[in-house]
Amino acid sequence: MIIEPRMRGFICTTAQPVGCEQNVKNQIEYVKAKGTIDGAKRVLVIGASTGFGLASRITSAFGSEAATIGVFFEKAPSEGKTASPGWYNSAAFENEAHKAGLYAKSINGDAFSNEIKQQTIDLIKADLGQIDLIIYSLASPVRMHPVTGVLHRSVLKPIGDVFTNKTVDFHSGKVSEISIAPCSGDDIENTVAVMGGEDWAMWIDALKAENLLAPGVATVAYSYIGPSLTEAVYRKGTIGRAKDHLEATAFAITDALKSIDGKAFVSVNKALVTQASSAIPVIPLYISLLYKIMKEEGIHEGCIEQIQRLYQERLFTGGEIPVDEKGRIRIDDLEMRSDVQEKVAFLWNEAVTENLQEISDLEGYRKDFYNLFGFDVAGVDYAADANEVVAIESIM
Repeated sequence: MIIEPRMRGFICTTAQPVGCEQNVKNQIEYVKAKGTIDGAKRVLVIGASTGFGLASRITSAFGSEAATIGVFFEKAPSEGKTASPGWYNSAAFENEAHKAGLYAKSINGDAFSNEIKQQTIDLIKADLGQIDLIIYSLASPVRMHPVTGVLHRSVLKPIGDVFTNKTVDFHSGKVSEISIAPCSGDDIENTVAVMGGEDWAMWIDALKAENLLAPGVATVAYSYIGPSLTEAVYRKGTIGRAKDHLEATAFAITDALKSIDGKAFVSVNKALVTQASSAIPVIPLYISLLYKIMKEEGIHEGCIEQIQRLYQERLFTGGEIPVDEKGRIRIDDLEMRSDVQEKVAFLWNEAVTENLQEISDLEGYRKDFYNLFGFDVAGVDYAADANEVVAIESIM
């Protein structure tokens, strides 16, 4: 069928399989062109189907010829209904990995659950023996706790005071003012339960208990700090508390892995267009301005550029992994350059609906958003029929 984007608020409810496939191929070609990385050879990516997780799986496989297992929770296609984009991404990745002679298998289900952890353990035992690198890149808004059975929902709210600032509807380009009420009740605890480090630690404990972690194993979770412009609603809000918990968990995991010389890191990454970030007020306007400046400076990166650089210049240099004063890997260094942030702050004050097209890269933001769902990808004929029923070889 001919597949077109259908929007519902900040979400696209359709995905284009050919566009998703081309996106994956483009990322693979980028990694291959950047050369070999002397990295881990047996890699587990938890949250492997989109964004930084997908980029991590691609970089591991096509940068280091790693065998990869990807865990994700995606909607499969059915006749007349498209899958979620992560399904098509994963199908394309597996296909390209297998053509290259690389091991790649996937598990589709709730990564927070004991059942999916056990399924992953069984697959590692059967096929890989042990794991050298675990990437933790989950971005779910809800979590069913596997022990208590409580369903936790995260919220994006400031703490203490109402937050008021500019935002943009990236579809229309209209700049407006938005106010977000502060959190209340159990909002902080629920957000930490979903987006903090507890599940990451549970994965590591489960793998370690089965002797599936190789000596010298590394595990990396992804985080974000951002500028002062967004900190009230992000880093100093409920999500920030969850990120604080995630970062503290890295130290606890490192302590737990001392006997096998393992280490856990949090990598602070750049602001990028993802399904999650598109729904956060203020962030789309910030990213649109940031993109304008970073592209003019020649330092712009998407997910694949960011993760390829993380692997090549931080994780696998052969020396000590550089970290900041809080033990975090900083691959947001280009975004947070003082000259870049000063220019963003200036444009932020200037931004109104009438001048936004001129002073921002809103068009680049829109393009990246549609790319997430396989649309607006160069070289794809969107007027042609596409087969929506695509199988993931190791699942269907």
